[in-house]
Amino acid sequence: MKPSRRAGRRDFLRMSGYGALAVAMGAAALPRDGTRKAPAFAPGLHAHGDGPPMPGFNREVDHIANGFNPSDTLTDFDYGVVSTLPGGRTLREYRLFSGDKDIEVAPGAAFPAWVYNGRLPGPTLRAREGDLLRVHFTNGSAHPHTVHFHGVHPANMDGVFEVVQPGESFTYEFDADPFGLHLYHCHVMPLAKHIAKGLYGAFIIDPAQGRPPAHEMVMVMHGLDVDFDGVNDFYAVNGIPFHYDRNPIPIKAGELVRVYLVNILEFDLLNSFHLHANFFHYYPTGTSLTPSEFTDTVIQGQAQRGILEFRYTYPGRYMFHAHITEFTELGWTGLFDVAA
Repeated sequence: MKPSRRAGRRDFLRMSGYGALAVAMGAAALPRDGTRKAPAFAPGLHAHGDGPPMPGFNREVDHIANGFNPSDTLTDFDYGVVSTLPGGRTLREYRLFSGDKDIEVAPGAAFPAWVYNGRLPGPTLRAREGDLLRVHFTNGSAHPHTVHFHGVHPANMDGVFEVVQPGESFTYEFDADPFGLHLYHCHVMPLAKHIAKGLYGAFIIDPAQGRPPAHEMVMVMHGLDVDFDGVNDFYAVNGIPFHYDRNPIPIKAGELVRVYLVNILEFDLLNSFHLHANFFHYYPTGTSLTPSEFTDTVIQGQAQRGILEFRYTYPGRYMFHAHITEFTELGWTGLFDVAA
C-alpha cells in the first residue's frame, strides 16, 4: 500500500524508522494489526554513540563509490586555475561538467541524481571581488542542462536561454560581482526537477579586502525526493542525511567559525538553521560586512543564503539542525565537537 502524499506519507516514513528502514532496508511500516508504532528512540539524536544504533543507519554510506565525502565538502573550496591578465587583473578558470549518477544517500538506497562534477552538491566555486571568471561547462548528462549563477553578469551569460545539449559545451565569462555568498544551479525546465535531482552548488565571492581569518565551512541545505513524487523523503546538508550527526564537525573553543549557509531546498517553502547553546552574527547574502542580527536561528527560502559567524566558549558536543522538527528527524541534523 502506497502512503498518501504530504503529511500522511511522511508520517509513514517516520513510523518506519524515519525512512531509512522503509527506503534503505525495505522494512514494513505497519505491524500486522495495522497499528502504528513510534520508534523507540529518535534516530538523529542517538546515531552518534549516545544510544543504540539507528535502524538502517548503522553503517556509513559508501563515500568511495559516491566519489565525495560531506566532511570534505565543508572546506573543499575551488579557487579555479589562476592567471594574470595584462594590466594585472586576476583571471580564474573553472571546469564544470554535468552527469547522471547514482548516489547512495542512505545505506543501501541509491538516488539517481543529476550532478555537477560527480558530487552532491557541486563544487564550491570561490573568487575575489573584481576577478574575471571563466566557467567551462560540458554537459555529460543524457539531458539538456545549463549553469545559472546568482550575481551580476550579461544576459547571454545567465544560464537560461543558452541551453547546453548532451555532449556539448558552453563557456560562461563574467566579473566576480558583487562580493558575498551566492549559488549556481541548472535553469532548464522543468526547473523543480533539475534542482531537486542535485544540480546546484555554492559560489563565494570574497570582498577585495578579505574577511577576518576564521575556521570556514560551507553548508548547502537541500532535500531528497527518492521516489520522485514531488515530496522530500530525506533532508540533508551537503548530500547525505545524518552525516554530521554520525561524523561531528571538530572545532576549537574560542576560534571564530564562519559558515556559508545556502538553502536550495525544493518542494518545501522554507528551511532553517538552529545553533544549540550559542548565538551567531548573521550576514544575509554576505553582501554587507555588518551583521543584520545576533541570533541562534535563521529561516531561509529557496536560494536565500547568508554567512554565520560564532565562537564556542565551552568544550563539548553541540547540535545544529533545522528548526523544523520533521526535517531534523529525516536527516537535517549534526553536531559540532568543540575541543578545549
